[in-house]
Amino acid sequence: MGLKVNTNVEALTVHNNLVGTNNKVADSLRKLSSGLRIVSAKDDAAGFAVANSFKAKIASMRVASQNASEAQSMLQVADGAYTKIHDILVRMKSLATQASSGQSVDNLATMNNEFSLLQDEIDRIAQSTKYGSVTLVDATGQGFTGVTFQVSATNSLTDQIVVKFSGATAACMGVSRGQGVAIGTLLSAQAAMNSIDTALTSINYYMGQVGAYQNRLQYTIENLSISIENFSASESTIRDVDMAEEMSLFTKNQILQQSGMAMLAQANQAPQNILSLLKG
Repeated sequence: MGLKVNTNVEALTVHNNLVGTNNKVADSLRKLSSGLRIVSAKDDAAGFAVANSFKAKIASMRVASQNASEAQSMLQVADGAYTKIHDILVRMKSLATQASSGQSVDNLATMNNEFSLLQDEIDRIAQSTKYGSVTLVDATGQGFTGVTFQVSATNSLTDQIVVKFSGATAACMGVSRGQGVAIGTLLSAQAAMNSIDTALTSINYYMGQVGAYQNRLQYTIENLSISIENFSASESTIRDVDMAEEMSLFTKNQILQQSGMAMLAQANQAPQNILSLLKG
């Protein structure tokens, strides 16, 4: 090996290797401190794009799951109203049954008064049952025409659930005063029994509809939960760093870094040998 003063090729070579090792150590520190294999697009452009796509889907599905949960809450509110209206109809049926019997003639006015108040209460419950600003079980409310819930990450009709509620006012169920349903006389009380039976059949059907929606939404929420888990696992596989493997690389590069610095010092000492020749 020739002795040169102007250009120390060996030192340059060692320095270049040391720069590369320093960059690898810096990359390992960045990955180990963040827990990510892909910190920026330069680490893996294709993987970065795919992982970001998964991240967006996961965020959207989390909101979709929240939407489905809100739909469940809305259904619970409606179910509570239907249940109370059902209880009122049961009481009305009891009154109509009692009024249909001859021995109750003297009490018809009293019973009819309670019957009328119960009809009013059905209307009050139906018109005041709301979820936020959405009126649910009134035939003129938004719930009657349908409320759309986005339950997936894409804008598709198959990823939307429309929840509709049936009107449960006294008129909707055929038991209103305006429809002549009363128990002021024996004949009217007997006729009211038939109307109330029909209304009870209707309200039971409405509650069954609510239950069916609730079951469907529960399956939707569970499916979203599984999808979020799977997409999260896929994103983790692409984006997250293997800490054990990266720590091994970091340790190796640290050793190479220290060795490189020692060898650079040795390479820089080589030109000093020329002084020995000059002294001779």
